[in-house]
Amino acid sequence: MNSFQQFDSSSNTDTKAINLTPGTTSNFASPSLPTQPPPPTSSSPSSPPSSSSSSTTLSRYENQKRRDWNTFGQYLRNHRPPLSLSRCSGAHVLEFLRYLDQFGKTKVHTQLCPFFGHPNPPAPCPCPLRQAWGSLDALIGRLRAAFEENGGKPEANPFGARAVRLYLREVRDSQAKARGISYEKKKRKRPQQPPPLPPPPSNNAAS
Repeated sequence: MNSFQQFDSSSNTDTKAINLTPGTTSNFASPSLPTQPPPPTSSSPSSPPSSSSSSTTLSRYENQKRRDWNTFGQYLRNHRPPLSLSRCSGAHVLEFLRYLDQFGKTKVHTQLCPFFGHPNPPAPCPCPLRQAWGSLDALIGRLRAAFEENGGKPEANPFGARAVRLYLREVRDSQAKARGISYEKKKRKRPQQPPPLPPPPSNNAAS
């Protein structure tokens, strides 16, 4: 795919596109880790596991990115009125993200819920299910890369719009409060440097 026109037609032929049916499991989660390859037999030469593992991870990522890209094209065609990718803006990306919430599997407690801010609620509650922030953040990253790989200009990338970044930040903060968890990355502690050595004694020092 080298143009937006090819993008519009290619998603019709992808049988692995995400099923956007309410109640089904969303395919927008981050790619799962590759399964451990079986140990080599004595009759076959051993190969380095790192290259096999990295290629499997890359393949999973590329396949997921392609499915997400085709699904977004399907969303644009089903939009009323239909939208072309060249006219897509950050506002349309926000509509897409809000649309995905109906397929979410993450319980997000409201402020009126007695389990608001409880990381492990002891009982079920009627709070809505939403897409997890981590899934949305990973999805936007894949779509942002796919947009430029398919001929889009970086300065016109709707997935990198400021409104999209602010929305993801808002979702992260609100879900962290509602679920009682923290998304903040742990800062690495710098190793303490040994104290400097004292200067050597001067040759002119009195004996």
